[in-house]
Amino acid sequence: MLSLALSVPALIIAFVITVTEMTEVVALVFAVSSEADRLRAGALGAIAGTGVIALIAIVAGAALEALPSKDLLGAAAVVLGAFGVFLFRSTLKSYRKARNPASAHAPAAHRALHFASGFSVGAVEATEAVIVLLALAAGGAATSAILGALAGGGILVVAALIVRERIRRIKVPTLKLAGTSMLFSFAVFWAGEVYGVSWPGSDLILIPMFLVAVVLVRGAVALVMSRDVPVEPKG
Repeated sequence: MLSLALSVPALIIAFVITVTEMTEVVALVFAVSSEADRLRAGALGAIAGTGVIALIAIVAGAALEALPSKDLLGAAAVVLGAFGVFLFRSTLKSYRKARNPASAHAPAAHRALHFASGFSVGAVEATEAVIVLLALAAGGAATSAILGALAGGGILVVAALIVRERIRRIKVPTLKLAGTSMLFSFAVFWAGEVYGVSWPGSDLILIPMFLVAVVLVRGAVALVMSRDVPVEPKG
């Protein structure tokens, strides 16, 4: 049974770990969905992935610590990398369309791929958070862990809803460029962890990774567009 006594340190730890891990989920859902008209598919995937891990934690308890995290990270890296390639093509089309509004529209979004990407992101980050929460629960601070996690998750949901429309106002090519760069950054970061790379600064390395990815992706877009045959306007 859960103890009703609250541990402030455990409450803070649970809150911080939830906000830290789930912020990455929210950011990546926006990145995954930058190619689509709606966040729904990516968000539902993230909710499903997080929910599955939460259910496993409830049912299996500490056995979750035996989950092959490298396999999970590897699968997530592959999914995000594949979607990054897809989103790069969409980014390129957006820049072409901005340069030549008469060009063809981009194809409809692949909702299944959005869902799969969101699911893998939610599962990976939820696993990392849940392991910490289970450790707190094992130390007798289960109630504090649950309350801290719920508070952190609730605040993130509200924050995401508040900034959603502001993000949507960003020009489409710029949004897709950021989304593509973010997906490639996380794919490389997680793939490195699978192969035992010790990233300097831990998760903070994602910031320079993202900036480098922005430069590389934008450069690739410019290179491809420089080879385009000019399209003469129809008279």
